Amino acid sequence: MSLNRNPVVIDDVTIEYPPARGNGRFRAVEGVSFTVAPGELVGLVGETGSGKSTLAKTLAGYVGKGAGEGATEIVGGGMHVLGHDLRRLRPRERARLQLEVGYLPQNAGRSLVPGSTVAENVASPVLERDRRFDRRELGRLVAELIDAVQLPLGLMNVYPHELSGGQRQRVAIARSLILEPTVWIADEPTGGVDVTVRGPVLDTLLELQSDREFSAIIISHDAAITSRVTDRIAVLQKGQLIGLGRLEEVLTDPQHPYLRGLAHEYEVTTGPIHLPPAAGI
Repeated sequence: MSLNRNPVVIDDVTIEYPPARGNGRFRAVEGVSFTVAPGELVGLVGETGSGKSTLAKTLAGYVGKGAGEGATEIVGGGMHVLGHDLRRLRPRERARLQLEVGYLPQNAGRSLVPGSTVAENVASPVLERDRRFDRRELGRLVAELIDAVQLPLGLMNVYPHELSGGQRQRVAIARSLILEPTVWIADEPTGGVDVTVRGPVLDTLLELQSDREFSAIIISHDAAITSRVTDRIAVLQKGQLIGLGRLEEVLTDPQHPYLRGLAHEYEVTTGPIHLPPAAGI
């Protein structure tokens, strides 16, 4: 497949963490393959330790030498994001990649800069790259995103410690989208968000995706969230891919024990699974 057609191409990839603090190498992902088409939303599902966050971090460019503490290493197969070969990613190319890829790490709401206001936190990715960016235009972009993630504009001048956990998470979502990425990678985007506003936040993310037409990989342990916002799901178990396709297809007559558990969770949350009829029937 053309790398230009598919913004994300994962081909039989195996990912490890290099030795650290006296520990040996750790293999987190093994032999995984799937692609993400332009404008497609793919859900990445799996239990804790299945390799979801490792795959997300690697796709966001935190891989190889120079990527900092906790960076991953591709030891088999290949990964390409927007034409960038992640197995051979150099520092300058990593910087270009991270301009095009929005990344929301797990528990991102906890990583806001405590001494900066909400508006300053959201604007920071832009100013890190261009200190001369027009402040009026930047203020408009920040306000647009703050409103989009269902936060009052009056919170723009408050500090992270004045917010609830769910509010901080929504600020982090806005920050991850401020550069208008072509690919968005979100690790548990509604983590810590109150149930009463989780639905509106998801609806807003879908509206933003529709308007900006970015591709996305969205990680969630919640089958209901996955079914609501994604076109297909990829299911990981112990670092290996055990299911790929539309959620209803993957969870209909599942053979793997983890998939059977996921199907039960989905039915309890949303009702019986119905596979849509084939075209023309």
